[in-house]
Amino acid sequence: MIRPLNQDPVNIHKGDRPTAISAPDSGARRSARPENNGAQSSLEDDVRWQLIERIVASSSFQRSERLRDLLRYVAEKTLRGDTDDLGEHRIGVAVFGKPENYSIVEDSSVRVHVRQLRLKLHQYFDSEGRKETCVVEIPKGAYTAVFRILNQEEPHPPEPKIGLGREGLRLLPWGLTALFLTTTLLASFHRTAKPSAGAPPWPLSALLDDGSQPVEIVVADANFGLARLFSKQRLTLQQYLSPEYRSGELIAKSGLNNNESQVVDYWSRSVLTSYADVTVAMSLERISGDGRDRLVVRSAHSLSPHDFDQGNFVLVGGAASNPWVDYFTDMLNFRENLDPDGSGSDCFLNLHPKPGESQTYCSPPLTGSAGASYATISLLPLPDGHGSALILQGLHQEATEAAGVFLADSAKRQTLQSALGMPSGSTHPIYFEALIRTESIAGAPVGTSSLVTVRLFHP
Repeated sequence: MIRPLNQDPVNIHKGDRPTAISAPDSGARRSARPENNGAQSSLEDDVRWQLIERIVASSSFQRSERLRDLLRYVAEKTLRGDTDDLGEHRIGVAVFGKPENYSIVEDSSVRVHVRQLRLKLHQYFDSEGRKETCVVEIPKGAYTAVFRILNQEEPHPPEPKIGLGREGLRLLPWGLTALFLTTTLLASFHRTAKPSAGAPPWPLSALLDDGSQPVEIVVADANFGLARLFSKQRLTLQQYLSPEYRSGELIAKSGLNNNESQVVDYWSRSVLTSYADVTVAMSLERISGDGRDRLVVRSAHSLSPHDFDQGNFVLVGGAASNPWVDYFTDMLNFRENLDPDGSGSDCFLNLHPKPGESQTYCSPPLTGSAGASYATISLLPLPDGHGSALILQGLHQEATEAAGVFLADSAKRQTLQSALGMPSGSTHPIYFEALIRTESIAGAPVGTSSLVTVRLFHP
């Protein structure tokens, strides 16, 4: 039973203006290269390198030797000014032991680990490193380290005021109704789920056959999707983890009026998911066989990067509502391209189309619209290889629901295995992503979903 449960990266920046660490008698910018009186001692005396050593010694980094090595390499090369060695290919060879002729197109491990490193740095400065006066960041799209001095004179953001106002009170019953619906569905699920004997089928077996550890079904955070619509911007996982997002301040900066801001504040303090996600969880439970007691439901709101150090997960929902899907984006060929304000069509971009495939697969503009929509089913390794994640992401809620229904159908699973070249009845671990198409009417999938194409993933 499921239990709910830059341009100059070596400078230190203050605000928008570079503030170099200089000798007391000089206003000139300090060189990134060590002095000639000993490169290692020069590095050890640098407060930026001392910060790096504190970070890699912290509890956040103790379970990932690769991330420690990656951070040390990036920081050292940045501080020494050897930025030519900070390309993706060079990092793969120097840090991960890749052969000189390896292809960064076929092997995305460097991008995946750099993304994980950004999140770990965020976790450190949000916990053990809260009192640091200097922070280090790796900007998105770059592999250099940027050191930034915090303005200690800036007051902490004020606690948001609690209150809904007239507009908020008008929407309050809808929020409470959604919360009641989610709670009722989960409670009903526990009462009505029927046992099913036997081993779980593939691909669930890839998660449940891995020892006795729980498999966490991570349902979407509906508030994250609402935040995208309010802010009219594509929010990232890093923003989702920031105190500004959790307090509602990030969305409030998007030009909302006072009543809208108060409603956002109310939503930011609640935990809601969608009907489709609950349906998917129920579908997976019904086919999990002897492994059902190891399934645990969690909200995306309750997770942290530390949870993905090891374990097995099922991520339900697309990146628009389940930000943890973004954790694996660099591994995928089919990537969501989301319309910022929700008024247009969301699409999957096919990064490397095969003959006969389209470059884009798009949905109707809004959830609840009739027409074809798409979802992907992916089984991927965790970045450090200590577990796996099954990801069911649809462009709309009904497409996500269709992905769960697809996996619950033994004939559909067999079709998928055949497309991947797996022998009949095989449970051999294989990492993949599959694109499926479904028809929907009034917010629900209708008819049968069909497999469009597949990709094998080679870690």
